[in-house]
Amino acid sequence: MGFPNERAPADSEVGLYQSGEDPLPLHPEDLSQTMEKIRVAVIGAGVVGLSTAVCVAESIPDCSVTVIAEKFSPQTTSDVAAGVLSPHFSPETPIHRQKRWFEDTFAHVYSLVQTAEAPNIGVQILSGWEIFKEPPVEHIPFWSDSVLAFRVMNDAELMRFPEAIFGWMYTTLLCDCTHYLPWLEKRLKNAGGRLWSVKIRDFWELDGTFDIIVNCSGIGARALTGDMKLYPVRGQIQKVHAPWLKHFVRINGGTTYIYPGITSVTLGGTRQKDDWRMSADPNDSKAIFEDCCLYEPSLKLSRKLFEGVGLRPTRAVLRLEKEKLKRDGRQMRLVHNYGHGGAGVSFHWGTAKEAAQLVQEYVTKMRCQPKL
Repeated sequence: MGFPNERAPADSEVGLYQSGEDPLPLHPEDLSQTMEKIRVAVIGAGVVGLSTAVCVAESIPDCSVTVIAEKFSPQTTSDVAAGVLSPHFSPETPIHRQKRWFEDTFAHVYSLVQTAEAPNIGVQILSGWEIFKEPPVEHIPFWSDSVLAFRVMNDAELMRFPEAIFGWMYTTLLCDCTHYLPWLEKRLKNAGGRLWSVKIRDFWELDGTFDIIVNCSGIGARALTGDMKLYPVRGQIQKVHAPWLKHFVRINGGTTYIYPGITSVTLGGTRQKDDWRMSADPNDSKAIFEDCCLYEPSLKLSRKLFEGVGLRPTRAVLRLEKEKLKRDGRQMRLVHNYGHGGAGVSFHWGTAKEAAQLVQEYVTKMRCQPKL
């Protein structure tokens, strides 16, 4: 299961892919079989892009869907994500939209958790504690009824954690993208979708080849759209072997976290605004490990497996909307779905469903237009 040879293709390997096949050059006849269909391109192969492509392919009849990206799993930002479904409150985005995106995603992942394939998909149920050194603004968050078994921690429970004066205990879900993304690729293939490895620098490069473009390019949207409201927040993590840990610990809204997964435990993290560095910083590594050991001392017996860095594509308001571009009498139909920040996994299926609805609106209008 997964991308050919379990790697992202190089720029020189531009082509259309099916899982398990070697890359082939792209030729116009590759798309000839879909010329009667409405051709949809999704730019971006992280968790947002692939889930959006799946939602479009499975919900809109007579569409062909191609995911276009420079990098595929395991070389995406999503592959570095801790993957726990935990809403990241955005004061400038209406709460009802955030709640809907989270609940749609939770329901989707929860349905996968209950299947026999859950370990292969990379999803699991995870319980634990979220603790605070200072009380949060809201003692009961807006998402408390969206997770399972939410409650406020009592004093006896708080005594386990140094400096904790308030906390929550709840059960949520974990989505390991190193397994989940290859599974989404396979699901897209089964729905007739394709993968194309190429770096897109201008939407107009796709003019004439595709009818609708869905922009899920993450931090790449800054250069692609010129959106200077989008900025990176650098996140560095470690994965360690510590199979005795079964519960997560999240401190001060995620400034430090310990997330046990299927094959490893993720330790984090950093939130460094406007920091484009992609290499692991030894000072950050040391601070992350020491901070996590304060809350889970047994981590001193763990074995480091991996360090990674990802750039969270952050925006005050997640951009999920249609846009039409015009040039020389031509028009391009766009749907934007980017700016998730640290909530990419937490909101991915909810925003994918909404983006697919926007694509459906274009498709409905196009099919109502008389053929020339």
